[in-house]
Amino acid sequence: MRGQRAVVLGGSVAGLCAAGVLARHFDEVIVLERDRLPPGAQHRRGVPQSKHPHFLLNSGRRAIGEIFPGFEERLIAAGGMHLMPSMDAAYCENDGWAPRKTGSMTMVYSSRVLIERVLRDSVRELPAIEIREGVTVTGLRSSGGGTARGRVEGVEYRRGDDAVHLSADLVVDALGRGSSVADWLHTAGWPPPPEKTLDAKVTYTSRWYDLPPADRRPPSWWWKHLVVTPAQDTRDRPEEHEFLSNFFPIEGDRAIVCMGSWGIRMPREVATFESSVDRVRATAFGEATRACTPTSEVHLTRSTGNKWRRFDLLEQPPLGLVSVGDSICAFNPFYAQGMSSAARSALILADMLPGHDVLDTAFFHEFLARQKKSLDVPWMLAMARDQAYDFATGSEVVAAWRRRLAARFSWPVFNAIAAASREDAYVERTFAQVFNLDKSLRQMATDPRFWFGIVRHKVRQRLGRTVVPGGFDDQQDPPGTDFSNHTHTGTKPPAASGLVDH
Repeated sequence: MRGQRAVVLGGSVAGLCAAGVLARHFDEVIVLERDRLPPGAQHRRGVPQSKHPHFLLNSGRRAIGEIFPGFEERLIAAGGMHLMPSMDAAYCENDGWAPRKTGSMTMVYSSRVLIERVLRDSVRELPAIEIREGVTVTGLRSSGGGTARGRVEGVEYRRGDDAVHLSADLVVDALGRGSSVADWLHTAGWPPPPEKTLDAKVTYTSRWYDLPPADRRPPSWWWKHLVVTPAQDTRDRPEEHEFLSNFFPIEGDRAIVCMGSWGIRMPREVATFESSVDRVRATAFGEATRACTPTSEVHLTRSTGNKWRRFDLLEQPPLGLVSVGDSICAFNPFYAQGMSSAARSALILADMLPGHDVLDTAFFHEFLARQKKSLDVPWMLAMARDQAYDFATGSEVVAAWRRRLAARFSWPVFNAIAAASREDAYVERTFAQVFNLDKSLRQMATDPRFWFGIVRHKVRQRLGRTVVPGGFDDQQDPPGTDFSNHTHTGTKPPAASGLVDH
């Protein structure tokens, strides 16, 4: 189709991806953004979560690359790092450090602010797009609210003391978790969309650091990324042993040190942050942090609940409006699904717009149905873990027996998958596809070959016939030996002191 004007509310990742798609089909695409956008990779008020680590999953990388060809190459040229986590990251799992070996998954590591800067640069090259900065969207213009012909026809915003009305053939809501669009629609006559919610009381806290110069880093630093998962035993231990902790590499020889937890009060002052870092159960985490130079204060985030506004369940959804990103479905940030899910929604628009001459009822019903199917994949992953906590609140809280089952089996199943992935390429590849939203949890759960690999590995463990060792002492440095072609049999790992192979 070819339309006159589309308006995008919000200039973050979700809004920019949507704008990149719309520029192919509308004469004019106007992005309304409250902040003054920085020319470089800098934080801004409208994206407080940019101070924490952000993973761009493979499905998100591909989606953005389809919208903005060359995006990944530009991100790497700007300082992003293309790494293989199984080789370039050290993972401290339940029983200690995991072995290092090649895998099917790669990632591009960078800060959120660099991702947005590269996206903004790409958007500004498209002549159809205009970004209007420093404006506040105050409402929608619509007609026939709640009826079969009810349609959003434009937006209202303020620039300084001036009130502006902007007509539009299509409005895209990318205003994030705090979007007021559902409230404005309700005032105009539409019923509020049903909401699915689950808040597992996740809090995370981060601080930015400069790495030591390369020639002054400890010899044991073969890794770029350190991950320490929560301890799973029930004995008395420091609260920090229950943290999910990341020493996350970003551009410019820097790292974001981040600790998060479900239901635990997290440090927000420098002194308590530094003492908590030292009590994380893998000693290398605190040692690595202490070797770096802090460059920021401590940043803490609590707004992490899962929330899905189900516009697809409305009998008469508003025509002329789509929602993307956190405006439609916000996830617990631990699962790194937000940016990728937003880009996938934009790709649905990219796929549908060429096949429709008009944006009619059929178009919006089809878009919502396809978006719902796409969002089901990350939503199920988020629910699988967050429903295990007794203190979780929201519409998706499950019965006590289901919480006990989730709490009892989620980590053991994850541990079994991680162990089997070391020796079974099919298991490793399938789990990587689920993690990256290329397969659903349901597809994995009903895959006989996947579970055969898990059971076979458990049998081999009992018989002492596994090939790749694991469970290296978390009070020592993570072993740097590459076990990709390891042929040692037996489950007992060699002494860790002999495994630092650079």
